[in-house]
Amino acid sequence: MQNALIVTNLQKKYAHGPEALKDVSLTIPAGDFFALLGPNGAGKTTLIGIVTGLVTKTAGKVEVFGVDIDKEAERAREMIGLCGQEVNFDPFMKPLDIVVNQAGYYGIPRSVAIPRAKKLLEDLGLADKGDQIGFKLSGGMKRRLMIARALIHEPKFLILDEPTAGVDVELRRSMWDYLTTLTKQGITILLTTHYLEEAEQLAKHVAIINKGKIIASGTMDEILAMHDTSMPQNGYSGGKLEDVFIKLTSSGS
Repeated sequence: MQNALIVTNLQKKYAHGPEALKDVSLTIPAGDFFALLGPNGAGKTTLIGIVTGLVTKTAGKVEVFGVDIDKEAERAREMIGLCGQEVNFDPFMKPLDIVVNQAGYYGIPRSVAIPRAKKLLEDLGLADKGDQIGFKLSGGMKRRLMIARALIHEPKFLILDEPTAGVDVELRRSMWDYLTTLTKQGITILLTTHYLEEAEQLAKHVAIINKGKIIASGTMDEILAMHDTSMPQNGYSGGKLEDVFIKLTSSGS
C-alpha cells in the first residue's frame, strides 16, 4: 500500500531558539486516520508547518504520496488540505465566497467551484449560512467552514490542527461523523487534538510527540496496551489513552 506521508529524520532548529524537532520519523498509510498527540510546544504544529510548506526544515526528508516536498513542492501541496488552529479567513466575506475563492488558488474554475462549495457547506451543516457574513458565525461554524475550505480542491490528504478546539460536545460529535465519512471515501486524515477521547474514538494509528521527539507510535490498540491498570490514580482516572499520554509525557522521555 502507498503511504500518504513519510517523514524521515526531520529536524528543525530555530535561530537563537530551541530545537523544535529532533530526528523525527513518521509514516502514515494512505487512507488512514492518524492522530498526532503531544503537549503544547511539543512540535506538532512545527511538523505540520514543514509538511505543508509553511515552515522551512533544518534537515530531513518529507514525501507526500511519494512526492518529495523539496523537489516538487507545488505538486505536494496540491494533494494536501490544511485546516489550521487559527481562524484565518476574512470575517467580512460570506462562507460561500470564502470557499470559492480558495478554489481559485488551485485554478479551479468558478463553474466547478460554486456547486462543489455549496455541496461542502451542505455536508458540513452550513448550507443556510452561505450568505451570512463570516464573523456572525459561531465558533463551531467557523471551524466547519475552515474544513470546507480545506477540502474544496479535493485533496487526498487532510491535515486538521486542533479542529474542534472550543467547539461544544454535540457539534464535535457531528464533526467526528463527517471526518469518519471522509476516511471511508479514501481521504487520509492527520489529526492533532488535545481532546484525547476524540483521538481514541477516531484514529487507527497514533504517535505521541514530546519535546520534539516521537516517544511512542503504533496502532491505537498498541498504544492503549501500554495502559497500566496498577498505576495509582490519585482518585481520578481518565480514559486509557489519557493515562498512557500522561505517563509518557510526564516521565521526561
